[in-house]
Amino acid sequence: MKYAGRLAAATIAGVLSLAACGTDDNTSTAGGTSSAAAPAQGDDTLQGTINAAGSSAQANAIAEWKKNFQSSNPGVSINYNPSGSGAGVQAFIQGTVAFAGSDSALNDEKGEPAQADARCKTGKAINLPMVTGPVAVVYNLPGVDGLQLSPKTIGGIFNSKITKWDDPAIKADNPDAKLPSTAIQAFHRSDESGTSDNFTKFLKATADWPYEPAKAWPAEAQGQGSKGSDGIASSIKSTEGAISYVELSFAENSQLQKAKVANGSGEFVELTPESAGKTVEAAEIAGTGNDLKLKIDYATSAAGAYPIVLVTYEITCEKGLAAEDAKLVKSFLTYTASDEGQQALTSLGYAPLPSSLLTKVRTAVEAIA
Repeated sequence: MKYAGRLAAATIAGVLSLAACGTDDNTSTAGGTSSAAAPAQGDDTLQGTINAAGSSAQANAIAEWKKNFQSSNPGVSINYNPSGSGAGVQAFIQGTVAFAGSDSALNDEKGEPAQADARCKTGKAINLPMVTGPVAVVYNLPGVDGLQLSPKTIGGIFNSKITKWDDPAIKADNPDAKLPSTAIQAFHRSDESGTSDNFTKFLKATADWPYEPAKAWPAEAQGQGSKGSDGIASSIKSTEGAISYVELSFAENSQLQKAKVANGSGEFVELTPESAGKTVEAAEIAGTGNDLKLKIDYATSAAGAYPIVLVTYEITCEKGLAAEDAKLVKSFLTYTASDEGQQALTSLGYAPLPSSLLTKVRTAVEAIA
């Protein structure tokens, strides 16, 4: 297969316990064992352009998928604008892109499902989980490695209640650490972001967070804003005493320090694709039919589960896209949901979808017409 050679090195370097690449044998992913699905094969007759926009959290995944898919399908061009989840959803609703990437599903309270259905005209808009993007709590504190933070402490920091690194709450989480009196500089996303939405959902569920979860950061919580995941990573890297939240792929690419976070049982867990996968595996499907909107338990007590995760959805029409767009989107998402497409994620700081969920995603993609 054309993808296999290019992905071999990534597969070896990736988290092999999460997913083993193969096409004939059963394959293991974060959620267990599933029958392998054939990746999208090269098709010299496939022609056209896919325009998409949204989540910057999945930008690195899309870039890898785009490279591999276009190599095997040279007649296809994929244009993805990492404009942020909120902007991507609006672009989809307005009909300027064939699919949107979003770190949260279409929002009922904002009326997004109805608006997206109207855009699809003859069908329903569906949320398709495609990328598990663990959210790292990153910090810049020279000499302090392996920082441990409980949800309550994280909430206090981001609500501007804990302002020094040697605060008693941080000391209680790190009894053996030598913590400086450096002022804490908390950064958040300045743009509307599914990452902020998921991070504040985690805080609301676990940390006495007084604000409602939202893509927009609550002004009352104060702090400093940076645009996009790359902006957050850059701000943390250049600011001593800083702390923020960003997807694991950006944290690793920028070589940022990552805190261990306590889950619902009080266990401080290091962030890895495997520990994040344990939380996604326990998520409930809240959508119906081929709409695979998830409900994540941010207070999970599962052993070894890292609690702050987001799942990036590809939002598109089950039916109702222009015929050419439907064919291209279906072909591309068939690849991204394939064993090879999912395995490509592990070396980029993401985690493959659990096999039980991946089976449902593949069925939903097959229904696109």
